[in-house]
Amino acid sequence: MKATLHLLLAPCLLAWITPVRVHAQPSPPPLTEASLTYEIKRTDEIRYLLALPRDYDTAAGKKWPLMLFLHGAGERGNNLQLVTVHGPPKLAKNGTNFPFILVAPQCPAGQRWETEPLRQLLESVTKQHAVDESRVYLTGLSMGGYGTWKLALAHPEKFAAIAPICGGGERIDVLLASRERAAALRRLPVWAFHGAKDPVVPLEESERMVEALKKAGVKDVRLTVYPEAQHDSWTQTYENPELYSWLLKHRLMSPNGG
Repeated sequence: MKATLHLLLAPCLLAWITPVRVHAQPSPPPLTEASLTYEIKRTDEIRYLLALPRDYDTAAGKKWPLMLFLHGAGERGNNLQLVTVHGPPKLAKNGTNFPFILVAPQCPAGQRWETEPLRQLLESVTKQHAVDESRVYLTGLSMGGYGTWKLALAHPEKFAAIAPICGGGERIDVLLASRERAAALRRLPVWAFHGAKDPVVPLEESERMVEALKKAGVKDVRLTVYPEAQHDSWTQTYENPELYSWLLKHRLMSPNGG
C-alpha cells in the first residue's frame, strides 16, 4: 500500500519541484522615423462688396481706414446681395456714409470663414485702394463672429481693433501663441458683444475668449452683454455710433510703441 502511495505521489511532487517554463514575450517592433512631403494647392474665388466713402475720389492723397465685415451662416452662397441683410453692408445700402472703406466678402455655401482667403483679400484691397494700414478693423456676427476671432488670433498684427459679435473661438490659439503673436495680441483692442439669452451661440463662448485674452495680458478688452437679447445682438451693436467711434480711435502701433 505504501509503495502504491509513493508511486501515486511521485509525479505530483515532480511537477511541484520542476520549474515552470516561462514563455518570453516577443520584443516590440522598433519605432522608426518617417516623413511625408505633401502639397496643398487650391484655386478659388472670394466675392465681396466694397463701399467707398462718398468723398473718396475727391480727397486726393488721403489714406482711409478700412473695415472688414464677416457675415453669418445665413448669408452664405453666391448671391452677394445676401450680404446686405445685416450689419454695416445693410446700413451702407440704406444710405449710411461710413468714414472708412467697407469690405464685405461672401462665404461660399456650406463653408465657414477661412483665414488665408481673407488675408489675401485684405492684401489685394490694400494694394488697389488708398488704405491706411495702421487703421484696419475687423468685425463679424455669429459665424462671422467666429471668423473674426479666428482671423484676429491668426494675424493680430494686421488689425488696429476688432469687434466680434455673438461668436467664439479657440482658447488654445491664445494659450499657445508664439512669442511674436502673443506680443501682437496684447496690443490688440477687443470689444465683444453677446446676448445673454442667445439660444444659438451661448454667452459662454464670448466670455471664455475674453477671459483667455485677459489672462494673456490683453489690457483693452471688454464684453458687452445685452440682458434681454437672444441671438440677434448685432442690430443694436451696428446701429450704435459708439462702436465706430471706438474702432476709429485705435491705430495699429509698432512693437516699440511708434
